[in-house]
Amino acid sequence: MKKLILIALLVGVTVSCEDFEGWNYDSKKPSEVPASYLFTNAEKQLFDVMTSTNVNTNIFKMYSQNWTETTYNDEANYDLRNRNIGGNFSSTIYRNVLMNLKDAKGVIEGDEFTDAGTRANQTAIANLLQVFAYHVLVDTYGYKPYSEALDVSNNIVPVYDSGSAIYADLFARLDGIISQLKGGGASFGSADLVYHGDVSKWAKFANSLKLRMAVRIADVDNGTASSKASEAVASGVMMGRSDNAAFPYEAGNPTNANPLWKDLVQSGRKDFVVTNTFVDLITPLDDPRASKFMSDNIIPYVGGPYGGNNPYSDYTHVGAIFETEDFEAILISYSEVEFLLAEAVERGLISGSAEDHYNNGVHASMAYWGVSGGDADTYLAAQAYDGSDWKKSIGLQKYLSLYGRGFESWASWKLLDYPMMNRPVVSDLPLPRRYVYGNFEGEVNGENYDAASAAMGGDNLDSRVFWDVVGQGN
Repeated sequence: MKKLILIALLVGVTVSCEDFEGWNYDSKKPSEVPASYLFTNAEKQLFDVMTSTNVNTNIFKMYSQNWTETTYNDEANYDLRNRNIGGNFSSTIYRNVLMNLKDAKGVIEGDEFTDAGTRANQTAIANLLQVFAYHVLVDTYGYKPYSEALDVSNNIVPVYDSGSAIYADLFARLDGIISQLKGGGASFGSADLVYHGDVSKWAKFANSLKLRMAVRIADVDNGTASSKASEAVASGVMMGRSDNAAFPYEAGNPTNANPLWKDLVQSGRKDFVVTNTFVDLITPLDDPRASKFMSDNIIPYVGGPYGGNNPYSDYTHVGAIFETEDFEAILISYSEVEFLLAEAVERGLISGSAEDHYNNGVHASMAYWGVSGGDADTYLAAQAYDGSDWKKSIGLQKYLSLYGRGFESWASWKLLDYPMMNRPVVSDLPLPRRYVYGNFEGEVNGENYDAASAAMGGDNLDSRVFWDVVGQGN
């Protein structure tokens, strides 16, 4: 964890790795930033931006209708323009994650003191986090700069590639990454705060991401989805909680605390309550995770009307664990993988028992939140899998298991259309299918912005990313 302290001092720094010669030496500043520091910084920045509930950047927990706002409710009514949320989220991914990973790879390439096998694994893991970041951008916006991105010295007006083209290249990159990581060996060691240099864990993460992306595209390219899902399963996806891609935040050090703690506690603000959407859904199920997800400040639970002006004291608060400094953040979990496997079976992508995977997913989620196996069995007896309406069964239980992970919960809803979402009290808008682009993209990269917007039917909240097709259940 000491590395986090140093990395906090380097946040936002990216360096050109093309030519270190000729730099003036300053004894008070590092003349070269080691690849390990750039990697750790990018790793932390990725988890931070995906976890935060800062309304200037990340409102996915409102897109998933887990939480809603109290005094200021513009974002719960899907106003992304007032705070330039689309631009802030995108620039954070490109600047703090993708560029730092690019620079880390440049330093790795020029490293004469580390053996070739270790450097190859380090490059593969840095590539893997870039693949994850790009798939988030596609799923959030649709068309995004990719083939001409990150070359800021030579091209400040990159083209926007189609989401389908980006996904195709990401799959190819994943194949190479998995092939490299399956060979084992060393990587970043203690600089890797997620898997501590365990290459086999990163291989499982890569295969699980490949499975997630395969399920995403099943309605638009079933053949590719089937081959990629089968390859991922055969190569080895997550098999237990120890495989979770989880980031270990620290207690007692505000710089390295979970960003939720910063947003909910350190800020001193009371901006969020649990929604009526979520409370009305979970309460009839007698779900033993409810006491983890929600506070007991009001019993029975009372959810705030989504998008309304909700006095903080009148509605159910967020569960105490989400206000904890060292609560871990997750990008992909074992429970999610089991639900993806169930969905892949039902979509005909792989063979197996969808019901078994569904049960495994529920059990894994219950165990993560401290529920006993017996209580999980009792719950499953009442929430038995319904293969005749599998989208509803999987959609509901996957949604509950993803509580607090707004991005993935929203993406799952786009595929399955479960559970039913409320319209905001004020705007009465339907749940958006995407983030709109940043407020100034049309000014700084107008021709390419216009082409991308036109290809998607407009830079609108209801425009769809390529895999989110009408008629797939939503």
